[in-house]
Amino acid sequence: MRSTALVFGATGFVGRHLISALTAEGTEVVAACRSEESFRYLTDWLARHGCETLPTLLLVDFDSADFGIAATDPLVQGISDVYNCAGAYRFGMTVSEARTANVDGARHIVTFAARLPELRRLVHISGYRVGGQDAADVPWSPERVRRTYKALGAYEASKVESDAVVQAEAQRLGVPWTIVNPSSVSGVGSSGESDQFLGMAASFKELWDGSLAARPGNGRTFVPVVPVDYLVQFMIRLPADPDTVGQSYWVLDDATPPLPNLLSIVGEHYRVRVPRLRIPVAVVEHLPSSLTKSDPETLTFLSSDRYPVRSADEFAARHGLELPETIPSILRWADHLAAYRFGATKEQRSARRFVEQGGLRTFRSGPPDADSVVLPGLPVNADTWAATAEALSATAAVDLPGLGMSDGGPQDWPGWLDELLTDGGIRHLIGHSIGAAAAVEAASRNPGRLDRLTLVAPFFLQAPAGLLARASLLTGFVLRHTNAESLAERLTGDRAHASTLATSVADLRRAGTAGRVGRLLSRAADTRWRAELVRLLLAYDGQVHIIVGSEDALSPSGSQVIATLGARARITHIEGAGHHPQLTHPDALVVAIKSAGDRVRG
Repeated sequence: MRSTALVFGATGFVGRHLISALTAEGTEVVAACRSEESFRYLTDWLARHGCETLPTLLLVDFDSADFGIAATDPLVQGISDVYNCAGAYRFGMTVSEARTANVDGARHIVTFAARLPELRRLVHISGYRVGGQDAADVPWSPERVRRTYKALGAYEASKVESDAVVQAEAQRLGVPWTIVNPSSVSGVGSSGESDQFLGMAASFKELWDGSLAARPGNGRTFVPVVPVDYLVQFMIRLPADPDTVGQSYWVLDDATPPLPNLLSIVGEHYRVRVPRLRIPVAVVEHLPSSLTKSDPETLTFLSSDRYPVRSADEFAARHGLELPETIPSILRWADHLAAYRFGATKEQRSARRFVEQGGLRTFRSGPPDADSVVLPGLPVNADTWAATAEALSATAAVDLPGLGMSDGGPQDWPGWLDELLTDGGIRHLIGHSIGAAAAVEAASRNPGRLDRLTLVAPFFLQAPAGLLARASLLTGFVLRHTNAESLAERLTGDRAHASTLATSVADLRRAGTAGRVGRLLSRAADTRWRAELVRLLLAYDGQVHIIVGSEDALSPSGSQVIATLGARARITHIEGAGHHPQLTHPDALVVAIKSAGDRVRG
């Protein structure tokens, strides 16, 4: 029998993945959304994730007890299953805000479900720290409300109260219910994909950027996670199983390591410094939030409690569900969070990810089967080339070892680049500034592997930088302490490009990166290295395309090199551009690169 599911909280992290899983199972889905705009956000996300059958929109007024939906509305008459993924998941709410969103909202959904003539099940998401409340205590007295919200904070207390309210209202109205109590929800088990950055994700961010001073807790502090795809697969199987009526299930990975150990594992994977110091939870609770950098409401989650997972495990086994391997799935999640800069970088059409390249953890954006790769210049990163690479198609942008978000250092470039060309199917390198040097050296070591080189602002064909850039220690210090506005003005003369450079500034503040950039900028003035790069370029027998800005011209000797290359070389001047045309003139840069590619293919 074909079922129809109504999903509240459809645009949220769990809601979107739930709808995707339901439609894949052949379930008709109705998405309860506040506006057509939020529904378009949902359908765009579903389409990008391969969802072939999109849900139907049900516009709801969340400020109304009946959601503004008439009982006779034909859209809701055939609904068999209601999933409540709605609510406010944030800290710092007032008591009134939390109760309105999480308690009253849940009560109204139960009341709404009771009006559905074909209802089979109401599935409500509660939480692993708040589930299992006693419905007999509803309604709470004013004193209990005051005491509980003071002790737990508005968010957690509202979830405790709503767990009891859902059970009490469902029993009173005869609504068949099942409650799911998930732990912190991590990314998709196979890919790590997640766009939720609260909770554990915030701790991973502190590890990544070096701001975690100590690991909280001890060997018994248990903050479990569960992959979002496992959670939604668990949920969609509940309505068809009659034995799950009136049951609560704790859904989490009981093999999640203790919190300090988990942070060590992730930190080692990130290859960042892991704090040796551990702070007991009792101490953390008495420290000011300015030191802990955590909202006081999150501290109740730092507990040694374990949870009754047996019934959930038995249900999963009965329905053939298996949790993905714990540590690998967590590390994939950690990678995805870092690749998308913990929410600072929005989702793009081109995938962002870390790959193992030449034995180094390497950041890469773009299609995995790209035949062209951008090697960025200094002091910017692959993010500044992402839009250009997307517009070119079949093009990826990478951070060279030791730069941006990639591990290693310049000493690793030869082996890293050789493996990139040998194993990656790359036929075209686009090198910018210092990346142009890396491209030329790679081409010389791998004759016949590349069809062409595109060199954007190749420093070794231009006049050497000023004395300040040659002072590596001073340059490194300045770059480590710069901000996006100052860097934009320095590189382009216009602070309007600051937003594009924000991630480059973040990378320059990572340990050692600014120093490496300073040393490379200093080396760019080395006459012997510049002469060697010219020699290698002249020896290269493929097609060469030089792109420079009109405000960043070739030196006389550089122009002579182009003349010596003859028919193998083409030069494009971008009017008004300086050393970073990917920032100032991206459209013209894309046209220039594409036109040369069309010429080669023609």
